[in-house]
Amino acid sequence: MAKRVVIVGGVAGGPKVAAKLRRLDPEAEITIIEKGKFLSYAGCGLPYYVSGEIKEYRELMETPVGVLRDPEFFEKFKGVKVYNRTEAIKIDRAGKMVEARRLDTGEILSFPYDYLVLATGAKVFFPPVKAVDFDHPGEINARDLANVHALHGIEDAESIRWMIAEKLAKKAVVIGGGLIGMEMTESLVKSGLEVTIIEILPEILPIFDEDMGILVRRYCQSQGVRVMVGERIERFEARDGVVKRVITDKGEYEADLVVVAAGFKPNTDLAQRAGLEIGVTGGIKVDMFMRTSDPSIFAVGDCVEIENLICNSPAYMPMGSLANKQGRVAAINIAGGQEVFRGALNSAIFKLFDYTIARTGMTVRQAKELGYEVEYALAPAPDRAHYFPGAQGVITKLVADKRSGKLLGAQVIGSGNVTKSIYALATALYYGGKVEDLSSIDLPYAPPYASAIDNICVAANVLRNKLEGKMVGISPHEVERKRKRGEDFVLLDVRTPKEYQNVRIPGSTLIPLGSLSERIGELPKDKEIITFCAVSLRGYEASLILKKHGFLNVKVMDGGIRCWPYALEK
Repeated sequence: MAKRVVIVGGVAGGPKVAAKLRRLDPEAEITIIEKGKFLSYAGCGLPYYVSGEIKEYRELMETPVGVLRDPEFFEKFKGVKVYNRTEAIKIDRAGKMVEARRLDTGEILSFPYDYLVLATGAKVFFPPVKAVDFDHPGEINARDLANVHALHGIEDAESIRWMIAEKLAKKAVVIGGGLIGMEMTESLVKSGLEVTIIEILPEILPIFDEDMGILVRRYCQSQGVRVMVGERIERFEARDGVVKRVITDKGEYEADLVVVAAGFKPNTDLAQRAGLEIGVTGGIKVDMFMRTSDPSIFAVGDCVEIENLICNSPAYMPMGSLANKQGRVAAINIAGGQEVFRGALNSAIFKLFDYTIARTGMTVRQAKELGYEVEYALAPAPDRAHYFPGAQGVITKLVADKRSGKLLGAQVIGSGNVTKSIYALATALYYGGKVEDLSSIDLPYAPPYASAIDNICVAANVLRNKLEGKMVGISPHEVERKRKRGEDFVLLDVRTPKEYQNVRIPGSTLIPLGSLSERIGELPKDKEIITFCAVSLRGYEASLILKKHGFLNVKVMDGGIRCWPYALEK
């Protein structure tokens, strides 16, 4: 008898299960139940549809050869029956039955299954915001205001794009400075809007370390975006159902379009009603085979809790790439295989104007919270030979366990080629690599593509110097904190007088590296001295000279001027 497989969710993981299972089991009866209208679309492409870079939304739903993935496609080419605009409302685990409601007609349908797959995705987190409509006194739901949108599907993207096309939006407020917020910011700026980002946390991009977030924020501001951090949304003020102003605890901002990008949480409503086990992160708990606490029910995608491969602890990582990998694993196991999904690194990458911003593994903050003794390095370097035309800068941050030298995480940003670096770093992390492995890894070299010592090798060498006690580093972020606290130390710039004249950190002292030994008497031995240069290679060399002359309290500022995100004198 053919297996009856019912899949709830038809966007990413669900269709992957159906497609892979069909290849493995031509006889299986496969049914997809999808609440929305659209199927198997690339949700990560929605910001680029809003900006017009992707002309038609159907491009997000097409196969690589241009075939539209609609219900007819699934039935005709995959042998999969699809019920879209249909909401699964109840699971009878004892009777192995799913009950669903047709949203257009209210008709109740029943689907028997041998195996059930939950691919219910995530729900938009909407912060608790009050709304006041001066033309309609009374309680107003902020979500119902005409120009307040999330970006959770093609319908949302269509609404935002329509407002822009009809010139109904000139000033936009983006609530949330995470990945989606950043991508939407670029999209809206490209569409000609004035954009303000409001982030409740002290810095944007909370899945990055704060020092990297500051660098991205400064870059974003250089592109004309107003970025407000550490502000809490208090209310929307509207006229006739349309937001006019966003009020925070620190200010007020005119807006005729509000995009809520405050994050997601797993959609586990159906699973909870069925009594399935929910993990500590709020996602459906699954094993390595993607089975839930009921062996006849699998779960994949943004609704599940998985394992962080670095620390082997539960994690929530809503990524389309992971949903597809998990869907493949579930399909193989339903077909009788023994495939496992080990977990993930929380790798992420996105584009922001001319910058690429990427991360993998853990941040310094996350590692410290888990009890690691952490060391890290910031290293700016060109993405190819510095003399080759088109060379662009990249800043690499590596995070390691001080005791074992094991690599824990990496963050890479810049206008240069970031992708090659983050791919190599994610691979090293996946296989448990150490910092010394990175410094000697055999990466291809040719001037158009890389320096003789690749930028991730440069960063690894800096970190090895720290781990081996040859260098004591301090981040620009901590240097600025020391300045604000009024601490008495010497910030020693060892660049050339020409470099110093061009741009410098306020209050820094210039002694060029070539003159340092003969002018060593100008520096006090009883004060902390922090050395730096353009990228802090000369800063490191200066620290060795100072130590040779008996200076004991010497640090090197990571990344030098290139990684300094604060005000400079010119």
